[in-house]
Parts: sequence; C-alpha cells; structure tokens
Amino acid sequence: MKRSVEEICSKINKGKAVVMTAGEVCQLIREGENIGLEDVDVVTTATRAIMSGTYAVMSFPIEASRQFTRAKKIFLNGVPAFVGPCPNEKLGILDLMVFGTSHSNLQPDYGAGHLFRDMVQQKEIEVSVITDDNDSFTSAITLNDIPFARLFGTRHCFMNYSAFVNCSSKEVNTIFHAKSFSPDLSEATVSGCGEINPLKNDPLLETIGMGTPVLINGSEGFVIGNGTRSSATRPNLSGFADMHGMDPQLMGGFITSAGPECIVSWAVAIPVISQDVLDAIKTPDSRISLPVMDVDTRKPIGEANYGDVWQDVDLEVTFNPSACNYCPICEAVNKCPMDAIYRNNGKIILDRQLCFNCGLCSTICPSGVFIARLGIIKTYMKCYEEEIYREVPIVLRQSDKKRALKMAEELKRKIIEGQFKIK
Repeated sequence: MKRSVEEICSKINKGKAVVMTAGEVCQLIREGENIGLEDVDVVTTATRAIMSGTYAVMSFPIEASRQFTRAKKIFLNGVPAFVGPCPNEKLGILDLMVFGTSHSNLQPDYGAGHLFRDMVQQKEIEVSVITDDNDSFTSAITLNDIPFARLFGTRHCFMNYSAFVNCSSKEVNTIFHAKSFSPDLSEATVSGCGEINPLKNDPLLETIGMGTPVLINGSEGFVIGNGTRSSATRPNLSGFADMHGMDPQLMGGFITSAGPECIVSWAVAIPVISQDVLDAIKTPDSRISLPVMDVDTRKPIGEANYGDVWQDVDLEVTFNPSACNYCPICEAVNKCPMDAIYRNNGKIILDRQLCFNCGLCSTICPSGVFIARLGIIKTYMKCYEEEIYREVPIVLRQSDKKRALKMAEELKRKIIEGQFKIK
C-alpha cells in the first residue's frame, strides 16, 4: 500500500488526519503496540544540536561618517564577515556572509552562534567596517535594521551522528567536548537525537527533498537539497530560513575546547506515504546504530546504539542549589559551554533559557548541585589493534533532545491547526 502526499494533505485540510510525533510512535512500539499505515498520516520529527555547517547572509544599509566606495572588512561584535558578493559601490549598503564557526576577535568564547542568537533577541550589534580606502568606522544595528537576513545550512540535520572517546594517553582539545577530552577511554561524548531525528524517519528521502518546508530555529524555511558530505548511508540536508522569525531559545553558541560552535534546530514533518517510511519511523533508539569514534584519529572503533544515550536517562538536568558547598573555584561555572551557570550575590544560578541539557555540570560538580543520568556507551571497542568490551560513561551531550521533543510537539500542533503546510 502506498499513499500520495496529496491524499494526506486532503485529510489534514478536512481535519481527519492523524498526526503524531516520532517519539509518540516509538513509545507505542516499546509498549507493544502495532502501528499500521491506517493508524498515522503524518509524523513530526526534530533535532537540536551543534551544526558547524552554518552561515548567514545579510544585506543592510549602514551609517557612515562619509561616503565610501566599498567595504573591505566587516566585523559584527568582533566576528569576521565575508564581504559580498555584491560590492554595492557607493551605495552605503553592506552585503555579507558570516560563517557559523567564526570566532570573535574581541572575546575568545564568543562566536557566530552567539552572534546569531543575540541578533534574534534584538540585541544591539556593533558593526565595524574597514573600507577599500583603509578608512574605518563603527555603527550599531539590530536585526530590525537588517531587511535581508537568512540562515543557511551547508550540512545540517545529519541522520544522527556519533559517540566519541579518546583512545590515546593524552588529553585532546576538540569541538566534540566542552573541556579537554580525557584519555584512555575514560569518558564519552555523543551527538544525535536518535529516534526523533528527521532523516532517521525518512532515510531514503522519499518525502524530504528540494522545496520541503521545515522549521529552522522555529522559523519556516525550506530544504535546498542534500548537504555536503551527504551519502546514501549517512544523508544530511542543506536548507535556509529567515532569521526574523526565529526563536532564540532554539539557537546559540556552544563553547568547546577548540572554540565556540553554532547550535541549530530543525523540525520536519514526514508524510507516512509507504511501508518503508513507516518502518523507519517505528525504529526505536535501541535499534539505531551509534558509531563510536576515536576523537584522536577520527576513525571508527566500535558500534553502540542510541538506546545507550536516550533510554532510561534524564533529558533535563536537575538543579539543587541548596546542595552547593560554595567551592572557591566552581568548575560548573567555569566549564558550562553555554555560560548558563553563574553566581549572583554568592548564590549559584542556572539559566534554564540558556541551558542545553548537555549534562557536563552533573559530572564535574562534587556537591550534587547538578544531577543527570547521562547513560553509558556499552560495546566492544578496538583501540590500537586490541578489541575489548568497554562501558564508557557519557559526560557530555551535544544534542538537546528535550527541546527537540518540544519542537516536534509544536510542529504537530501547527499542522493540526492549519498553521503549517507539509507541502
């Protein structure tokens, strides 16, 4: 049996479609339910994670002390931008691109991800310009002053990702950890939202392709096509959305031991058009492969599953400020990759709006102020020719499944209420 997207859209328009989140479907499967094509029409999916392949394109007028021919260099809050491609000769208009992995020359722990979130929050941004005549000037803008601002992904929404461990005997600084990666298989970090990831639910891209409407950071956008490094076995997507409609809580910067990275969120609706699509949707975390990589060599050394990451764990960090022993140096404050933990008048504070639920604080606070079960990677690992069974504790999650679940729920609501068209 195969259904068309048009048939499903007709049911949605008549208010007769059954819309579920991928998490709801997989939970029913775990409870022993049998889900058939007649039981569900649309499944909503989502992911929130560090996505390095991000850039923004902007165009806006700039106030200058005198007319200039062209801009040669531009910095936004110290984050370098690439000028062009349009020169806008003597127009007083800047066209520019900002890479999501760019770092500020003013603050080492501030990157483009932080900049994009600040812009969406309508914070004032300092624009520094050096012209082709080597004149320089600064101006202040907000996102409201930028008529064209779009966020693009060259490589987003991977069909899940990997776990990382360090086989070497030395610490490694890497984008895959918020602190130096401890040696000798002592800890693991993970990425990927498992069973609710969009491409896990349509791995053959039967319903997702060029022009598919999606939500990127909560703003309606579209899929451009496959992303860079996409393959049949490990697909990913490129896409874009207008920054003016984005939700700052779904984006931001994440500080790693190799510098700041960029957080992006996607929500995608999957019309259940075939048994193949449904079978993919019904695959729970415990049956989804999780490659284990050596962060020092970037080579695969084993294979676990996402059940190790997302089942029988805490999606949110529990905060117990009364347990604080007021350590002279608070490792949780110093190491939080979101700067979501700080002290105010001596009291420890957790900013839930910023918190990514990565869980790192729960592994480095000796007082039990932060508590979270993060799971354990359990599998055979082959390091330096020796393959042995290991159980390696997860100490950092670079995907935020709690907010991804909320995004899937929100997309479900929008579809049911007619606020989002799946095609």
